[in-house]
Amino acid sequence: MNKTLDEQQKFEEAIKYILEYVGEDVSREGLVKTPSRVRKAYEFMCEGYAQDPQEILSSAMFSTTNDEMVVVKDIEFYSMCEHHILPIIGKAHIAYIPDGKVVGLSKIPRVVNVFARRLQIQEQMTEQIADAISQAINPKGVAVVLDARHMCMEMRGVQKINSTTVTSALRGLFKENKKTKDEFMSIISSSFNK
Repeated sequence: MNKTLDEQQKFEEAIKYILEYVGEDVSREGLVKTPSRVRKAYEFMCEGYAQDPQEILSSAMFSTTNDEMVVVKDIEFYSMCEHHILPIIGKAHIAYIPDGKVVGLSKIPRVVNVFARRLQIQEQMTEQIADAISQAINPKGVAVVLDARHMCMEMRGVQKINSTTVTSALRGLFKENKKTKDEFMSIISSSFNK
């Protein structure tokens, strides 16, 4: 995020206002540098807006004769809900069936981060990841399952601690072939018992 000094100062002033609004003394020793720290944290947590998932995936594409399922599971992610700007903490499980091309394994978690580091709703993030992988490598199928805790449910509102939300997006063979879908779900099922 390349922001001007003026934009950075405006952000920090807004944080000072929020701190004063909730009853804090912004001149207190522990809070003097908080506006700058918060700005830097948001620049990091929202860096996904400046990243292109297609560029990431295409940077490590390789030809293959493999046509069996590739699964990367238990990818930790941290996002923020767009409704309350509170954390979403979860794991992503992603599979695809190559059709002549595979992508470097490290690129899959990077794509998760691209979308996690934007204000999100989990349902949309699941779709975005599946679509990005589908578009980049044109596999025979893609499956994405996200399992996450939402602090907007735990810290406020209904206050249901440790409840999780599971979303899925299936493309190609994962949607069309029950056996393929079941194989993927079997592979990732151990992740739900941790």
